[in-house]
Amino acid sequence: MDLDPDTQAMLKVAAGDKQAFAWLFDRHHASVARFAFRFVGDPARAEELTQDIFVKLYRHAGAYKPTAKFKTFLFRVATNHCLNEMRRGEYRVARLATGAPDAEDAGGLEMPGPEGDRPDQALSGRELEAAVGLALGDLSERERAAFTMCRFEGMAYRDIAEALEASEAAVKSLIHRATLAVARRLEALQAGTVPARSRA
Repeated sequence: MDLDPDTQAMLKVAAGDKQAFAWLFDRHHASVARFAFRFVGDPARAEELTQDIFVKLYRHAGAYKPTAKFKTFLFRVATNHCLNEMRRGEYRVARLATGAPDAEDAGGLEMPGPEGDRPDQALSGRELEAAVGLALGDLSERERAAFTMCRFEGMAYRDIAEALEASEAAVKSLIHRATLAVARRLEALQAGTVPARSRA
């Protein structure tokens, strides 16, 4: 059976290869940090969670089976860690309304273009990010996780279902509800009826 590079590296990690772990960390750090940011809304705390997630990944490497995609396994660890963190009750995801610190953290949103663009266009990009952040704050934790994996990380329903340990039907329902909520928030922003920064 041909194994993809991530799977090969993870099997090496399970055998104690620290260099393989460093390669996986460099390769997937940004996407995990974006995922964590969608939960806590604070770049510094998201980075701390990302470090914790990779430590857990290393410790649980022996439980990885090549029958599952590495990214699915990684996001199962990340989801469980972020959900546990949220249940501690220390975070208000509405803080996402301040916007991601840079375009990479935005995770694929239509963010402001390069310097030289009109200021009103840049403002529109920031407001878009803020509106999506507020919409995510209105979602349940599992809706937020499913929506983030689907829309920002491009994961398939089947892989999200494995990461959330849920059925594909349940995942489709979660993403559908989340998509409607985000769409409503964006429509309200475009109509000017609900300012993106109206909630703190």
